[in-house]
Amino acid sequence: MSNKVSIITPSYNSSAYIADTIRSVQEQTLRDWEMLIVDDCSTDQTCEIVEAFSAEDARIKLFRQPQNAGAGAARTRAMRESSGRFIAYLDSDDIWLPEKLEKQTAFMEKNGYAFSCTSYEVIDDSGKKLNKQIHMLPKVNYVGFLTNNLLQTVGIMVDTAMVDKECLVMPDIRRRQDAATWLQILKAGHDCYGLDEILAQYRRAENSLSSNKAKAIKGVWSLYRDIEKLSLPFSCYCFVRYAFLAVWKRVYIGKNKKG
Repeated sequence: MSNKVSIITPSYNSSAYIADTIRSVQEQTLRDWEMLIVDDCSTDQTCEIVEAFSAEDARIKLFRQPQNAGAGAARTRAMRESSGRFIAYLDSDDIWLPEKLEKQTAFMEKNGYAFSCTSYEVIDDSGKKLNKQIHMLPKVNYVGFLTNNLLQTVGIMVDTAMVDKECLVMPDIRRRQDAATWLQILKAGHDCYGLDEILAQYRRAENSLSSNKAKAIKGVWSLYRDIEKLSLPFSCYCFVRYAFLAVWKRVYIGKNKKG
């Protein structure tokens, strides 16, 4: 089985960023990849931009959804269309550093890991670094992820030689479908191993931080109760620990900025 990487990218009105995202894939030192972009009925110039890249690089493939169904459905369709051994996730506004794919596939092959995530840094709308880095733990299991949600889509990679692709079918929900999918993989017995090197950039809009926090709180609770069907006591335990670690990380990062 070849070491080809299939890159899963959902898009929706991503014209402001998607060219930079695609270029970060084209600049990868690992050359054996395909980029599967599934557009979720964009109303801007996203598809035209992708088609221009695809016309010059056959590894970039555009698929159009018949109706808007959310990022989870788009990612699942891209996964169904994929032909690579490794599945890597890259949203349409995020960026990879040039050695991301080469280093992560080597890390997984050397150690026999089925599921991994790299560390990453946060950037703003303009691409400016926000002096915030998220470092992966050496290993995360199911309970560990419930209480310390460090895994981010931009750093995730799965080896389908070991993980059943059905584990990558995302739930039909509008929010937290990616986290629910990582939990599916963890429940199947595949711990997630951290490659603690900054190899990706996660874009976060500064003007939406407050609303995102409120939505994140609701999303985490819904993930516990509605998706994972956790008991109320265990949900409360996980949530309290999740909140504590989130505050600790903010204080820790704040001290590092001042230093």
